[in-house]
Amino acid sequence: MELSYFFFLSSGLFLGWSLGANDAANIFGTAVGSKMVRFTSIALLASVFVILGAVYGGAGTSETLGELGAVNALAGSFMVALSAALAVYLMIRVGITVSTSQAIVGAIIGWNLYAGKPTDYETLAKVVSTWVLCPLISGVIAVFLYLLLKKLIKCSSIHLLMQDQLTRIAMFVTAAIGAYALGANNIANAVGVFVKSCPFKPLNIGNFALLNPEQVLFLLGALAVSVGIMTYSKKAIMTVGNNLMKMSPMVALIVVLAQSAVLLLFSSTSLHAWLENSSLPTIPLVPVSSSQAVIGAILGIGLIKGGRGINWLIVRKIVVGWVSAPLIAMIICFICLFFLANVFNLTVYINE
Repeated sequence: MELSYFFFLSSGLFLGWSLGANDAANIFGTAVGSKMVRFTSIALLASVFVILGAVYGGAGTSETLGELGAVNALAGSFMVALSAALAVYLMIRVGITVSTSQAIVGAIIGWNLYAGKPTDYETLAKVVSTWVLCPLISGVIAVFLYLLLKKLIKCSSIHLLMQDQLTRIAMFVTAAIGAYALGANNIANAVGVFVKSCPFKPLNIGNFALLNPEQVLFLLGALAVSVGIMTYSKKAIMTVGNNLMKMSPMVALIVVLAQSAVLLLFSSTSLHAWLENSSLPTIPLVPVSSSQAVIGAILGIGLIKGGRGINWLIVRKIVVGWVSAPLIAMIICFICLFFLANVFNLTVYINE
């Protein structure tokens, strides 16, 4: 296996690190922000489950990104991933949690523009529609869960101390579910553009087997995500977990549940196949923004409570980040592809 592949793959691993640093806030930022769990414990749990989700559930959304733009040269894949990573990193540096999903889409479009390749607008429309549907669906789920749990707690005779303990346990369970969903849905953002050139062979280590070479690629990407979670996620966590809206432990739990449900809906190949076989409208297998999902859930609950306590300045700041990330990634990718091709004489696209 050529060392050059690992050099070019480094940008995908950097993007995976950025994804972990940025999107950990959406998995358990609300739990940490409500001071119900310790960062180290829940970050370690999330790291394990994000790997499981990526390896065993990441294939579906990778295909969709390939339809948006078939990046067909390794140096081009390198720059697409690096451009998205730089856009996300720049936003993290100023304390804005942004969408890695949107950044990678912007970078792919930048590659399409430079290479003169057509962008599949049907796929682009499908992806962009999820940027609206994702926070809306998350908000609806969060409101439903909020009203349901509120009624259940009111009708129950569980002592407050017991409620507190059950909430802490539930936060760890939902963090595991959320991390699995993040890995399954968003690993395509980190290494999806490298699937076409993947040189790996099936991996067998005792009872642990990865029969699909893509799973080995997803494993490497997920390890990078885990490092990002453990090393650099606290800054984004404070934005989502504390500043957007002060949350009770119950609300923090609901937000993570709603976000997890949305990511699973858009990454489940089994659900997609069942709906298709039942002649029902399918849910697209698209990498969606966990940032949008969690913020949609927070705003949904905040609005049903009368809108009090929502920091609208933070909301506007986050929305600016959502708009800026794909544009910045697209511009970086286009400019840097020019330098790779003309200064370093690398092949960034292949005419087919």
